[in-house]
Amino acid sequence: MYELTIYNNDILYYPSVIGNVTWETERSGSPGTLKFEVYQDGNLDFEEGNEVRFIDNSDKIFFGYVFTKKRSSDNTISVTAYDQLRYFKNKDTYSYSKKSTSELLKMLAKDFYLRTGDIDDTVYKMSRVEDNTTLFDMVINSMDETLKAKKKIYVLYDDFGKLNLKNISNMVVPIEIDPSSGESFEYSTSIDSNTYNKIKLVHEDDTTKKRTVYVDEDIDSINQYGVLLYYETIQDETLVKQKASALLELYNSTSKDFSVSNCFGDNRVRAGSRICVRLVIDNVKFKGWMLVDKVTHTYSKDSHFMDLKLRGVDFNS
Repeated sequence: MYELTIYNNDILYYPSVIGNVTWETERSGSPGTLKFEVYQDGNLDFEEGNEVRFIDNSDKIFFGYVFTKKRSSDNTISVTAYDQLRYFKNKDTYSYSKKSTSELLKMLAKDFYLRTGDIDDTVYKMSRVEDNTTLFDMVINSMDETLKAKKKIYVLYDDFGKLNLKNISNMVVPIEIDPSSGESFEYSTSIDSNTYNKIKLVHEDDTTKKRTVYVDEDIDSINQYGVLLYYETIQDETLVKQKASALLELYNSTSKDFSVSNCFGDNRVRAGSRICVRLVIDNVKFKGWMLVDKVTHTYSKDSHFMDLKLRGVDFNS
């Protein structure tokens, strides 16, 4: 049984919820979202910016703020609330030197008066100029640089009112999903996006303007698929050969995507979670960890289901 409350002017409201409550998270670039519809009984009084809490069977699911109210002639109000990550849509300009993603996140949280929780030490430091850039993109750019250099994936999310940053190795949910787990599923493999078997990194000396090219490639993969080239101009030559090797290991594989709808819900599953997937489809056999890119939980008074979009992770994260 769930509990939904709205807090306004020192009054805690327990509104009459009509229909389902949905909680949606995406792994990158979007805030956590809670959507619900309530009945206006004449006593309910709330406005944009008010706190919203959602708890299911004592699990603290969502803490955020009302952003949108849509009123209807039948005395109902449709509400959209977002967690703190909504404020990462703000744009600003920053120039920073030798900061890790962890340090960048703490700086942004302090500047925008946001609360933080557990933040893993991402270790890898960089210097960047971000001009008129969303806070989301600042953090994503930093995480991308860390991924390329260290082959580590981190996930930024809001956990009941506190910003967390976690390596996906710390976000394992011990459940197994297969095609029978939900009403319908889709499974696809592709080399059309984010698959590269040749890495070319180019550095230009600021003084001499001489260009140095670093290349790493997988000949067997090229023979099989043709040349799929990743090209990047780099500013820092430090550990460039290791970076080229890391990029090849990161991207030199077939991408795998799996989606399943109306699974039995599990409150532990959020975007960024790793769960085990088992597939036996025609001549395809696969069992391994996949990363939740997006999940939508749907709660009613007596049921809880979730829709999952996952992708394969073929390297040590």
